[in-house]
Amino acid sequence: MNKQFLVLGFGEILWDILPNGKQLGGAPANFAFHCNQQGMNGIPVSAVGKDELGDEILKLLKAKNIDRKAIRVLEDKATSTVDVVVDKAGKPTYQIHENVAWDYLQPNSDLETFFSTADAICFGTLAQRSDITQQTLFQLFAKVKQEALVVFDINLRQQYYSLETIEKSLQFANVFKLNDEELIVLKDLLVLKGDTEEAQLKELLDTFNLKYIALTKGAEGSLIMSSSETTTLATPKVKVVDTVGAGDSFTATMVAGILKGEAQKVFHEKAVKISAMVCEHHGAMPDLRN
Repeated sequence: MNKQFLVLGFGEILWDILPNGKQLGGAPANFAFHCNQQGMNGIPVSAVGKDELGDEILKLLKAKNIDRKAIRVLEDKATSTVDVVVDKAGKPTYQIHENVAWDYLQPNSDLETFFSTADAICFGTLAQRSDITQQTLFQLFAKVKQEALVVFDINLRQQYYSLETIEKSLQFANVFKLNDEELIVLKDLLVLKGDTEEAQLKELLDTFNLKYIALTKGAEGSLIMSSSETTTLATPKVKVVDTVGAGDSFTATMVAGILKGEAQKVFHEKAVKISAMVCEHHGAMPDLRN
């Protein structure tokens, strides 16, 4: 397995409080976990509180072989929790509590080293709800090497995004991942002119000079577009337990494929397969290596 690629997931780490108990979550941690499953060195960049829930996160990260050295422990802030309600189709809705540890991510020399040596960095909108964490992210982007993948997995949640945040994020990114519901929001926010999803994606690809853009549509399939080709694939029919983390596994598999130099169709097929498998399990981090 190739461990040479260093891949960071920046932002939230938390407990998803699900109907059947709590599960470790947050897109950056999910992303890092699935990068590790792809043979890369996936590291979440986040913060927890100096409390019981934070201790449990650190222990579970260790148990799942996820590197903890970019997780800060903040004495005066709480570990993040999210109340998750899953509907009959397995689709989650979230109640995300505010003023938590990852809202206070500050730059330091260790993070600068991580960002300057990373082969890929993945980030979203949620952690940017905090001015402190957003400014840290933008400062760290100045350290990123030119050839690195900067992956904006938008992950719109509740009211925690703005046009300014989305536009700034797209200007930093060279890979963009979103779902069909998020594309509808962006069509209005960014005043996209295309009549079809494909035309809207092409507009985003060209406007922000992206290397790749990926659209996931749940059971309706997915599309990955680059300047040279567009691949469209159906979603495998599986028994959905819940969809938490499926999008993060898709992103991680796509990033692994790009870094390894795989053909677009190859890493797209892998991403579709892995994300469907995640839907067959409870929680975002099932061990799929077998």
